[in-house]
Amino acid sequence: MSINEVFMPALSSTMTEGKIVSWVKSPGDKVEKGETVVVVESDKADMDVETFYEGYLAHIIVPAGETAPVGAAIAYVVETEAEIPLAKSLANAGGAAATPTPVPVTTAPVAAPVDPSQNGSNHQPGRVVVSPRARKLAKELKVDLSTLAGSGPYGRIVAEDVEVAVGKVQPVTTPVITSAPANVVIPIPVAVPVSAPVSVPVPAPVVNSTAPGQVVPFTTLQNAVIRGMVASLSVPVFRVSYTINTDGLDKLYKQIKSKGVTMTALLAKAVAITLQKHPILNASYSEQGVVHHPHINVSVAVAMDDGGLITPVLQNADAVDIYSLSRNWKSLVERARTKQLQPAEYNSGTFTLSNLGMFGVDTFDAILPPGQGAILAIGASRPQVVATPDGLFSVRQQMQVTITCDHRIIYGADAAGFLQNLAKLIETNPQSLTM
Repeated sequence: MSINEVFMPALSSTMTEGKIVSWVKSPGDKVEKGETVVVVESDKADMDVETFYEGYLAHIIVPAGETAPVGAAIAYVVETEAEIPLAKSLANAGGAAATPTPVPVTTAPVAAPVDPSQNGSNHQPGRVVVSPRARKLAKELKVDLSTLAGSGPYGRIVAEDVEVAVGKVQPVTTPVITSAPANVVIPIPVAVPVSAPVSVPVPAPVVNSTAPGQVVPFTTLQNAVIRGMVASLSVPVFRVSYTINTDGLDKLYKQIKSKGVTMTALLAKAVAITLQKHPILNASYSEQGVVHHPHINVSVAVAMDDGGLITPVLQNADAVDIYSLSRNWKSLVERARTKQLQPAEYNSGTFTLSNLGMFGVDTFDAILPPGQGAILAIGASRPQVVATPDGLFSVRQQMQVTITCDHRIIYGADAAGFLQNLAKLIETNPQSLTM
């Protein structure tokens, strides 16, 4: 006889607790080895969690919507159906019943890419990977998920796939004329009432849903941000500001914007190329010494619609061309907003950008992220009257940038030199960003 505990897994190095988004299996259901049993919200993403054991899900300790610390038991799995009542009695007794020693059930996030030959199919052996929202929508609309091909990362079925499927199985009933042999008479279609298109229920955004005086608990993402910001208070930092002319950069952006290039990608590329000359700005502090990272991974802060902040990472930003970098950024933002990023896509940054210029902010200071040596705050580019070297006046587009640095490893001259070279690149040779 064996009663196994399913534990809350650590889905990232910074995760201390997780929230149960939904249980894929219900008590009494058969659980196969490698099958997803629960969807867990880590610090900044929803992850499907599978078990490496088979048996029956006997009892759920932590229901959907509640949180549990990493390593805590969240459910019981038994080998046979006959053991289900024993597991329930163990749960009712608070785990104090005399039972065989629990065997931990190893869980792991589903993060392995599918074989390219599968053309992005979600039909991995014996299982279907589905986002929580898509699963809920499919249940409401009575859509068989096993018939869908996922368009999400690694073939994951997302809500849009369910909506498309509904449109396919319930098309608008309009006459269709097709080709036919010459001896077949095709009747002229008669005007008939056309049924209205099927409306797919999409959750409406919540606006002003909180009442005055109401206390709204922090989300898992907001708690992660809070922990990071509190940890930053113990780091001695300094800040250096610089003014950069952006006429050339703005002109380049207008030329290649139609090709899908974003200003975020251009700025990230400029920073990454400059970091090649200033590796100390790409380093981080450890008790053993300075950690020099082998890659330049630029994180970019993104505000989430439901609160909190996430920093998708443009990996190897110095080596990737600007067009691929822009495509990568678009994909990262889309998946960040649907909480589908893998941990390495938001926690592997070595340098961070925070751009509030799009909101018209002139200048601001950014808080240093834990585990990094510097973060660059970027303000809006505005027309300014400036004096030219020949003693005349001219109007130039200028933006204010401010870098926050960990003073344990980076000094004022390091930060000033970095900003000087960044300005030189943007002002005199922005075309090099497309090479």
